[in-house]
Amino acid sequence: MTNSYLNVIQLLPQIHRRFMDVIKKDLEGLRIQDINNVQSIMLFNIGDTALSVGELTLRGVYIGSNVSYHVKKMVENGYLSQEHSLYDRRVSHVRLTEKGRKLREDLIMAHQHRIDLLSEVALSSDELQAAISVLRLLDRFWTDVAGPGRRSPPFV
Repeated sequence: MTNSYLNVIQLLPQIHRRFMDVIKKDLEGLRIQDINNVQSIMLFNIGDTALSVGELTLRGVYIGSNVSYHVKKMVENGYLSQEHSLYDRRVSHVRLTEKGRKLREDLIMAHQHRIDLLSEVALSSDELQAAISVLRLLDRFWTDVAGPGRRSPPFV
């Protein structure tokens, strides 16, 4: 169990980095240089809804990223529109512009191509569902361990 657990915590960041490299390659293939891979992942998390910057932060995993900075750059580059709350100027909501929706659709097509490849060479839908179940269990476990009022066991 110890080795399996340690392998998982080493593998997760590696998988994340590799996925970010794939998104970067997609953007390069589309000849898009005014948005980066982290920002394009944010487009997916916004989708067809209007989100506050706080909600966007909670929905995604933007390791080492300043979400407000990325939102500002995407607004400047025309991927997002941003509206400040009438009641609290500190709160703003973002939504995709037409340019943002177009990029999101292009990236969805790239993901679909990879889904087709994945099912041909590596994983079945059932295997992928099993992986999702395990990852959700780990997510819940780590959320509980790190939650308010809980203490992680000390490292020995």
